[in-house]
Amino acid sequence: MIKLIIGNEGTGKTKRLLDAANNAVADAKGHIVYLDKSGRHMFEINNKVRLIDVSEFGFHTSDEFFGFVNGIISQDRDIEQFYFDSFKKLANIEVSDLDVILKKFDEISSKYNISFFIAMSAEEKDIPDCYKDQIIR
Repeated sequence: MIKLIIGNEGTGKTKRLLDAANNAVADAKGHIVYLDKSGRHMFEINNKVRLIDVSEFGFHTSDEFFGFVNGIISQDRDIEQFYFDSFKKLANIEVSDLDVILKKFDEISSKYNISFFIAMSAEEKDIPDCYKDQIIR
């Protein structure tokens, strides 16, 4: 499952994503991972959520990001949920690439039963039609 939180900068996407991750801790049977472009939210996130500052790893393409996420999964088969903040920046993608990368994460979601919650600066018109029903309003 993929769920999208979209909107312009400054509309509270990160707050909504942090709240969702923190609230998920109560019911989670597996592990929760939160990927961010910095560690600045470390005091806002529940300590049971694994916060990873991706800026420490120096990847520059969406393929590298995808490989990074697969590497995390290969080391922890108990991951139940991923949270991606500032997704376009994390994954180094443009709006035109969304369809391709979202399909890749959809495949991982099905294969490993992992839910992906993705926050990004985008408008609904930028989201591929097949993912518009995944937008959290």
